[in-house]
Amino acid sequence: MSEYVIMSDTGCDIEFDTLEKWDVGFSKLTFHFEDGKEHLEGEMSKSEFYNRMRAGEVSKTSAVNSQAFKELFEGALKQGKDVLYIGFSSGISATSNSGKMAANELREEYPDRKIIAIDTLCASAGEGLILHYAVEKKNSGADIEECAKYVEDMIPKLAHWFTVEDLVYLKRGGRVSAAAAFASGVLGIKPVLHVDDEGKLINMMKVRGRTQSLKAIAKKYMETALDPKDGLYYISHGDCLDDAKELESMIVAEGGNKCALFTTIGMIIGSHSGPGTIALFFLASGR
Repeated sequence: MSEYVIMSDTGCDIEFDTLEKWDVGFSKLTFHFEDGKEHLEGEMSKSEFYNRMRAGEVSKTSAVNSQAFKELFEGALKQGKDVLYIGFSSGISATSNSGKMAANELREEYPDRKIIAIDTLCASAGEGLILHYAVEKKNSGADIEECAKYVEDMIPKLAHWFTVEDLVYLKRGGRVSAAAAFASGVLGIKPVLHVDDEGKLINMMKVRGRTQSLKAIAKKYMETALDPKDGLYYISHGDCLDDAKELESMIVAEGGNKCALFTTIGMIIGSHSGPGTIALFFLASGR
């Protein structure tokens, strides 16, 4: 069995030191504020990033280009290793398509190596949770094809449920209407959204107030998780850890497990969801 490496991108919202501990290579996505200065994700602290957003600055993002992925993958290929790329949802970003393009080009240059590129249709720590399971599968002795199939079989079951504090950020990206954003600000209406089977953001329900939105997400977990009592789940937050812990408490109060990992949403997802976002990721009967 040939040795292989798992690779990804920073759309997964897993801390860099954790990815390095998992031995997962990754390419950094980029963002910029209105001054036009481009930053690689990780060059700015998340607290500074969210403070600038709270102050009214607008952040925009860019997908990783295929050349960046080509350079990342080639580092492993030159060492005689195969590559399994597990990437950011094509329903939200062009990043995974760039990864697939790089893989296609490199297969011609390295015909003796295996290069598999998977669009997870997942975002943030949903992608991160897929990576967690993939790393476990690899470490159990699975070869690259077995690991890839394991990931592909899991994708339709990886549930994403989230809410945002202010709809203005989703409005800028065309995810919600101006009327919905206005109602949210004036009436305190909070959306509960999820990522569908095509990896796109879908508004599922509206509730009044922050606490009710968290309760709705906790309820979805208890109703649909494959193993609500002992299952693994991640919670990501847009610089609002206390609210993330409140969601965990709601799940535990209903008999669920404690959160396996809290992650701070990075600059790429955060540019579109804004400060105050809370997202829950877990394996479910369906997305």
